[in-house]
Amino acid sequence: MRGRETAWRVFAGELSDASLVLTGEEERSPTYVITPLGAKINRVFIVGVLTDLENVGSPEEPMWRAKMADPTGTFVVSAGQFQPEAAMALSKMPVPGFAAIIGKVRVYSPEEGVNYISVRPEVVKTVEKDLRDFWVLDCCKSLKKRLEAVEEARNMSLPSAEELKKLGYNEKLADGIVAAMQHYGDFSLERYQTMLLDSLRYLILEEGGGEQEIPAPAPKKPKPEPKEEEEEFGEAAFADEPAPPAEDKKEEGDEELTAEEEKVLAVINELDPNTSGLDWDTLTKASKKTGLKKPEFESAIEGLLEKGIIYEPMLGKVRKI
Repeated sequence: MRGRETAWRVFAGELSDASLVLTGEEERSPTYVITPLGAKINRVFIVGVLTDLENVGSPEEPMWRAKMADPTGTFVVSAGQFQPEAAMALSKMPVPGFAAIIGKVRVYSPEEGVNYISVRPEVVKTVEKDLRDFWVLDCCKSLKKRLEAVEEARNMSLPSAEELKKLGYNEKLADGIVAAMQHYGDFSLERYQTMLLDSLRYLILEEGGGEQEIPAPAPKKPKPEPKEEEEEFGEAAFADEPAPPAEDKKEEGDEELTAEEEKVLAVINELDPNTSGLDWDTLTKASKKTGLKKPEFESAIEGLLEKGIIYEPMLGKVRKI
């Protein structure tokens, strides 16, 4: 059975720039959207402010569509009859309000070379501002890592995934960067460097008591609008999408975890006081009692964070999503 895909932390500004879509040749192979910086995305973990929510379907067969803003742009999120739990949760979300969503990326291509990207939610939750701020910081770290990886690849005489993996980058990012370089060419990284700095400044301004407005996204080339008779981002076409296979309906608790990740998650479930999070030192000591060594513990924590199962509400604390 194929394992669940990593839930990427990626800003709306980077995801909306993507125009490369890859689908495997095997039956029910996952579809990946590859961003210009090489993020090879099937699923995402996004947090932001819901700014718009409407039922674009009917009372009998609702199709809920929302827009969620981060410091760089806007995600489009939609859920209908094939995601009943997520659709119900989405329909009850406060607007405006902070939300966290784990879901799959979907692509609608009305014509060659034009892609509209949306997110089909699997999990929808109301969250506090602190989680949104931590998510922004986490995305900044991920964005910085991809920028560094792209620069490393550009300095190679013959860029390859194998060489990137030797430098410590994971397989998906290494493969994604090579595919992105072939597709997007040698573009300027300035937009993404500016996106990184602006997002960090956004956090600093908020900590200093600044307004909680979402800054305007970095400039980019506009995409042609869909024709009037089409639903925005092709949601009318998506609405007729057949129900996903059984393996696609698994809950978050069904993530295929490593033995080390399962041990750490069991400790979190047992000790988390359901308040501000589990203290890092307490978690480390408790995990040692299960036989985990420090490298195994750190690898397990990183894996749980990447899969969107846990998060850090603040530095030094861990909580389950």
